[in-house]
Amino acid sequence: MSILEFIRNSLANLDASLTLKYVSDSLKHDISIMDIINSLADGMKLIGKKYEENEYFIADLIAAVEIFNESMNILKPKILERRETKPFGKVVIGTVEGDIHDVGKNLVKILLEANGFEVVDLGVDVSSEKFVDAVKQHKPDIVGISTLLTSTMINMRNIVEALEGEGLRNDVKIVIGGAPVTQQFAESIGADAYGENAFKAVEICKNLVKK
Repeated sequence: MSILEFIRNSLANLDASLTLKYVSDSLKHDISIMDIINSLADGMKLIGKKYEENEYFIADLIAAVEIFNESMNILKPKILERRETKPFGKVVIGTVEGDIHDVGKNLVKILLEANGFEVVDLGVDVSSEKFVDAVKQHKPDIVGISTLLTSTMINMRNIVEALEGEGLRNDVKIVIGGAPVTQQFAESIGADAYGENAFKAVEICKNLVKK
């Protein structure tokens, strides 16, 4: 079994000490950052599956997020080393108002930074007004909006409309994502793109900036 498989399995088994050890060892063996992140993401997918099958519960998900975030803290210095002096582009990112989930958003943020983007993270439960203020202040190329809840999807539309109301919509590209989101929904609210997962979202952002 490879060290990347050890990372995936130890995270899926909620073994914090082993996961962090394997992540650190991977760096010592010059394994690519993206491969390590992929393994962690695979571990989180396994955890999600166990949760759906009632093998894991909310407390287990919280523990998994903590292990994931600690692993990312180990990787972050290496990720930032890879960034060029001039950022590839700038992204304002946040989870919509009413939603406090941030695992998906945090993974997108890390992957964007690993690919040379400057990221302004607004956090969770972010109102339309805060998105508007951030666009005015930071002048990003892209606004990334996340939600995990069907009940808060409507707030994505509110953000698009708020940017339109302030005359800022044409200055940015809007990319949305999250478990309940679909391509059809993205089109219905006037977003520029839908990222079905974190890796796809980063690919989309790269393509939008190149255009």
